[in-house]
Amino acid sequence: MTRASQRRRVHRYTADGDGTGRADTLAGEEPLEIRLDGRPFTVTMRTPGHDFDLVAGFLVSEGVVRAPSEIVQMDYRSGIGPDGQRTYNVVEVRLAPGVALPDTSMERHVYTSSSCGVCGTASIEAVTKVSAFDPAGDPVRLPVPAVLALPDRLRTGQKLFSTTGGVHAAGLFRLPDGAAATDGAAEPELLCVREDVGRHNAVDKVVGWALREGLLPLRSTVLQVSGRASFELVQKAYMAGVPALAAVSAPSALAVDLADEAGVTLLGFSRGTSFNAYAHRERLVP
Repeated sequence: MTRASQRRRVHRYTADGDGTGRADTLAGEEPLEIRLDGRPFTVTMRTPGHDFDLVAGFLVSEGVVRAPSEIVQMDYRSGIGPDGQRTYNVVEVRLAPGVALPDTSMERHVYTSSSCGVCGTASIEAVTKVSAFDPAGDPVRLPVPAVLALPDRLRTGQKLFSTTGGVHAAGLFRLPDGAAATDGAAEPELLCVREDVGRHNAVDKVVGWALREGLLPLRSTVLQVSGRASFELVQKAYMAGVPALAAVSAPSALAVDLADEAGVTLLGFSRGTSFNAYAHRERLVP
């Protein structure tokens, strides 16, 4: 299987014009085709690794599945290259009996790039989906000091970023319940970190991990992401029942609108010393 990172020879130049050769480590990026019961569904560009998590999370985000029992099997058997060797770039998914295949309007008729998770959606109406879970009713409390600590906690888990500098990350944190959450006495528990060249892929990998572990809906959790908070990331949090999404950069206006409507607490510019609350700040505890 292709590695998540690859070595390349580069020349580094400085302002004085001198150039020196050196080896550099780059993040891997390859296409992954997802097939449902033998039918092509989508192709996405991704960093190889945790592919089954990626596929499972993508199916949650698309509203195809909501429980681990709805996926009977995932395997790489269909991906055979011209040389007869397995490519590991095709994942075949067999859904459980009774799980409906998605309507053809949901199929991605062009490939999904690593920077856009909804670019190929055939119908704009298919973008806004109804979640099987309701984050609006989640009573989780968000202590401000604990939330401020999440970017640094996430950064410690970004192993691939440390070597390449070229991937996004998503980290899922479980917040303590009861009095400990209110007074900040207990730290959030880091449940899962995933990295990918696509920020939406990193989130799908986290959601897919949670699905396969039987953890959906993700109540009392915060999803911390390393980039900006786009509409698609809020949607993915909403579809997984995540009540709070925090990003180190800015949200889009549409992301704020969806978070407000879906009951998701949306935080932006979270960089260790401060953050902006854009939606449902009533969950925050000073």
